[in-house]
Amino acid sequence: MTHDPRGAEAVTPEMAAQIRVWRIDGEYSWRAVAQAASELWGTGRGGNQLYGEALCVAAARVLGENPYQEPWN
Repeated sequence: MTHDPRGAEAVTPEMAAQIRVWRIDGEYSWRAVAQAASELWGTGRGGNQLYGEALCVAAARVLGENPYQEPWN
């Protein structure tokens, strides 16, 4: 499965759920989220912090949550 999520429109509900698990349950940093996504979905972005933040923002929005409030931040 190769995905390159660049915004909320590209992040599926399933992807959003996985990103939420990493960020909230796993307490991953944005860099760690980016690295995990790169490894799972082959995004090729490695541990890019800005990409990790963008993934978290997109995932939160897909799930109807505010990415700048608890539990996301």
